[in-house]
Amino acid sequence: MVDYQPVPSHYQLLTVIGKGCEEAASISLAKHLPSGTVVSIKRINLEMIENDFNIVKTEILMTRQLQQDNLLTYYCTFVHGRYIWCVMPLMEYGSCKDLIHAHFTEGLPELAIAYILRDVLMALDYLHTRGIIHRSVKASHILLSEDGRAYLGGLHYSHDMVFNGQRARKVHHFPVRAAASLNWHSPELLEQNMNGYDTKSDIYSLGITACELANGATPFQDLPPMQMLLEKLSGTVPRLLDANTLPETLDMEQEQGELHNDTALFQRSFTPHFHNFVHLCLQADPFQRPNAAQLLNHPYLKRAKRKSSADNLPTLLQPVKPLSPEAILPRDTCDVEDLAEKMSEVEVEEASWIF
Repeated sequence: MVDYQPVPSHYQLLTVIGKGCEEAASISLAKHLPSGTVVSIKRINLEMIENDFNIVKTEILMTRQLQQDNLLTYYCTFVHGRYIWCVMPLMEYGSCKDLIHAHFTEGLPELAIAYILRDVLMALDYLHTRGIIHRSVKASHILLSEDGRAYLGGLHYSHDMVFNGQRARKVHHFPVRAAASLNWHSPELLEQNMNGYDTKSDIYSLGITACELANGATPFQDLPPMQMLLEKLSGTVPRLLDANTLPETLDMEQEQGELHNDTALFQRSFTPHFHNFVHLCLQADPFQRPNAAQLLNHPYLKRAKRKSSADNLPTLLQPVKPLSPEAILPRDTCDVEDLAEKMSEVEVEEASWIF
């Protein structure tokens, strides 16, 4: 077991592989010198997050306190100069959003999605039983390791329903500065009425994420926020786009901005179980949605239970290759910001992490 100490000199920064926190953070591939292992380090510029410090604090506290096999962990965190350093395991495949943008523009294979959603549901079940609402489930917050396991990150918008030892039945708190996640939010969270919302809001977000992974596009992505809200409150339900749903959903999907110019997208045919899984997640009435534990027993995920994801998911992602530390650029000798500027001139989308 490697002991990662909060000592900056123990880590050799290699190259920037992503940005986060609205450009306030850089994610670098790094080498842990005492052990020789490869890690990733997120460095958050404290001078750029003065108004968002509570969000960063929430993510660090939640990530350090929660321990589950499918939740992204921090080996250690510390402040060095004007940066917060978060030392994390390397996710060799990056995020699911990276895979969609760089390789699977028409969506991931259905079985690959089953493995990913199974792992995400295990993380959500862990969070929900502890009264924690994630509030930002989406493809960019699902990271894949070399062995084919999916990890759920992005806990900066999470909310604890337990206060003073009592668990609230509903909450009314709206996540501040969450404009980038509005399309994934549930109708009840967006509506902000007296009924409030609970952990079932994450199940709706999971349904939107399933559409994102399968369609290669996020439902409502081209709509202005107000129109998106009206669509959700009026009962518009996103669907998987394939040969079976195209005839009845063509006009609706055009309005939602979900269609691709490539008609090959609609030559796909998803299984009835997958359609049903998404339909249950996207029920407008949260009482009609299953919880995470119930969805783990859905027939759609049975195929993913027969073998471990390590034996299957990497195969399904071929020809995509995981990020290889041996092929990474030499150690950077300049400041990370200067290196990031240089890297912006190179096409690095295939290896970038999006947080």
